[in-house]
Amino acid sequence: MNIAIQGILGSFHHIVAHQYFGEDVNLTECLSFDVMPQLMNSNKVDGAVMAIENTLAGSILSNYALIDEFDLRIHGEVHLPIHHNLMALEGQSLSDIKEVWSHPMAILQCRKYFRDYPNIKLVEESDTAEVAKQIQDKKLMGIAAIASNMAAEIYNLNIIESEIQTRKLNYTRFFILKKSNGNIHTTNEVNKASLRFVTHHHTGSLSEVLRIFANFNMNLSKIQSLPIIDNPWNYSFFADVVFDDYEQFQKAIIEVKNKVSDLKVIGEYQQSKRKHDS
Repeated sequence: MNIAIQGILGSFHHIVAHQYFGEDVNLTECLSFDVMPQLMNSNKVDGAVMAIENTLAGSILSNYALIDEFDLRIHGEVHLPIHHNLMALEGQSLSDIKEVWSHPMAILQCRKYFRDYPNIKLVEESDTAEVAKQIQDKKLMGIAAIASNMAAEIYNLNIIESEIQTRKLNYTRFFILKKSNGNIHTTNEVNKASLRFVTHHHTGSLSEVLRIFANFNMNLSKIQSLPIIDNPWNYSFFADVVFDDYEQFQKAIIEVKNKVSDLKVIGEYQQSKRKHDS
């Protein structure tokens, strides 16, 4: 199996891919999220791991848009605890660091730490692990990366300070994606679904949908609006619902279809169990 990940070996996407698929999975490294759906639709990879939200930084709206645009299917989810570490070449200390390079989301999750070091310049790059690799390959002095413990091990960097994220309980939720015609879980494994729907333009249209979920004892664990690109000032809703009875979920979907102008089930899968270490 060949799985696309954002970033390179040592990235958090790499960690998730190994957790979900096992150590023997083949990985295709991508330095942008946009590349992954294209690889999937051209059958160059079998699936992808894609970050979708973080407890500190919030949702990655552009990734919801990619899933919708390329008609991808969510086959699973992983909640990964994110431990950000400041790392540099051996022999470097914090006083030697002039710049810190990392992915924008990693920098955002560590901004409080760097308020105490206004002399350090924060530079946004495409991937946490890629920066760690650059520092080692080019022997960059005075430059540090924010990355995972795995990245420090792979690229032989010294961790100057551990756990620099603003909050110690920092999770990122990742989707496991496949093409819409791929295999799906059997119903006894399914207890969560992700939906995309567009409501009618009248008062209370969204509340009607939410009431259906409640009537069928379904827990709405997330709802996110996203602009419809070709229809200014109109929005689609992405919602996650958790349920105990798959048949009840199917009945709820039939009722929701009658209340909205468009509905797509973009994933039926097993709810992730949150782990406390990576």
